[in-house]
Amino acid sequence: MRVRLRAWILLGAGLLAVGTGPAYGAGASPAAPAGSVPYTVRDLGTLGGTRSEATAIDSTTVVGSSLTSGDASEHAFVYDLRGHTMTDLGTLGGSSRATGVAGNHIVGESDLTTGQTHGFVYDIRTRRLLDIGTLGGSGSDITGIDGDTVVGTSSLSGDAVAHAFAYSLRTGTMTDLGSLAGPSGASTAAAVDDGIVVGNSSLPNASAGATHGFAYDLRTRTMTDLGTLGGSSSTAGDISGSTVVGQSRTAGNSLSGYAYDLRTGVRTDLGFHFLIAQLVSGHTVVGGDSLLSSSYDLRTHTTATIGSGRGVTEVRQISGKLVVGDNFAPNSFAFVARVDNGDFTYLDSLGGLNSAAAQVNRHGVVAGSAALPPADPSTANGPFHAAVWVPRKATRANAAAHRPF
Repeated sequence: MRVRLRAWILLGAGLLAVGTGPAYGAGASPAAPAGSVPYTVRDLGTLGGTRSEATAIDSTTVVGSSLTSGDASEHAFVYDLRGHTMTDLGTLGGSSRATGVAGNHIVGESDLTTGQTHGFVYDIRTRRLLDIGTLGGSGSDITGIDGDTVVGTSSLSGDAVAHAFAYSLRTGTMTDLGSLAGPSGASTAAAVDDGIVVGNSSLPNASAGATHGFAYDLRTRTMTDLGTLGGSSSTAGDISGSTVVGQSRTAGNSLSGYAYDLRTGVRTDLGFHFLIAQLVSGHTVVGGDSLLSSSYDLRTHTTATIGSGRGVTEVRQISGKLVVGDNFAPNSFAFVARVDNGDFTYLDSLGGLNSAAAQVNRHGVVAGSAALPPADPSTANGPFHAAVWVPRKATRANAAAHRPF
């Protein structure tokens, strides 16, 4: 299973920090569009503290982070949807956060006692938390996992520059992917699919802010510059099959989303409606323009708005035909939508007002967080807990198959 951990980038303005937590404030929940599939929300609880958050989901496994007893620290967790059990993954010395899961492996980051942060891999079968280390520097982080391959970014010796890396779960080795500017250049990994890593790299003899998206083939050990839409810079943020998506400056110095086919070299300008959060699954691209989110069919070259167009819609993940995200109207409400028929459904909280979606699995089960009822009637939300939203038709099907969620 390919897992891509969301990272938004805005060219010319550095990293665009987008909060993953819900938006707070007074206001009633919007009238939900008539979604064809009703969902049941389930509280996954915590590791003893007041708050938890789910960040990723596989077939029957949810991962995230939770405050521990007394809210003393934050620990990564794994939740078994069949056994209804939450397990503390521990840490590498400080706090820890799980951000992705694929099969029996969970990935995330943990703080060390020395203050640095390292990526980790947790094996569900052996219950072992492994520090994957670095490329010689003090820190590393993980941005994607696919099969036996984990990708991320690590600082090099001296911490003057960072490079994208690929870590093999089979051999336990970390490979420096380099950069388009050579060993002294900088690069970051964004996602991996079937042996192809995509990310962003500095350029030779270019200004510090200029980057190009790249695709690195782990089989041939070659890095390909994905170029631009005619401007000076580009990024690459996600990959599905042979399709890479990202953002680029155009010849007129405007910003636009793009899709690039690695097999044919054909680059498609997606327009300004796909400036941020470009994600791809098969032939479908989703993204946003900081207000609305849209889908783009690469076969028919048709675009459709996701949701009603009310408020601000932000997509978090696409899996097949399902998209999950949050709608701020003006509060934050999790949603699940279908890109093939336009179906759009708001996902309930746990008694409070707000909710937030993170990922959806192949069963249509959504993971995220939702607010409990507030203790103070003047506020909208109690603490947020990790939650899943289960399609009721899936609940019946799984019960019949003796695989309860």
